[in-house]
Amino acid sequence: MLMMRLQRVGRKNDPAYRIVVTDKRTGVKSDKHVDRIGSYNPKLSTIILDKDKAAQWLAQGVQPSVTMHNILVSQGVIDAKKINPLPKKSPIVDEEAIKKAEEAAAKKVADEKAAAEAEAAAKEAAVAEEAASEEVAPEAEAETPAEEPAEEPAAEVVPEETSVAEVEAEVKA
Repeated sequence: MLMMRLQRVGRKNDPAYRIVVTDKRTGVKSDKHVDRIGSYNPKLSTIILDKDKAAQWLAQGVQPSVTMHNILVSQGVIDAKKINPLPKKSPIVDEEAIKKAEEAAAKKVADEKAAAEAEAAAKEAAVAEEAASEEVAPEAEAETPAEEPAEEPAAEVVPEETSVAEVEAEVKA
């Protein structure tokens, strides 16, 4: 499979790249390329590209590397979006932790629902109790002033000589 990619040339700390079409299995530094179609100097931001050759190679099925894809997009050879060349980190998937988190979330939702239901029931009970006390309170207030408190009989002082039987007889009479 052919690839369109960059081959680094130039000195240390002075990079320059050739834009080459090469076999994917061939090393970039081997200099065994099918075609050279341009160059790229990142320090000077210059891109020299033969757009006709690039379009011809792409039409034949050559796959560009991610960086080459972005260069071709910026030069107008391809109508597409640029691709992020940075590696994508895959998250560490811990199935047990995910299950525990889901169970905890479900339990939390159930607890909140039960608490809300209990609170609603308590409010209803309080409202019902308040309504019942309001109904009873006016009647009790109306009856209390109308009735005069009954006088309790004064306790009789019984001489020590009288017996319990005599006192009971007096009380019955």
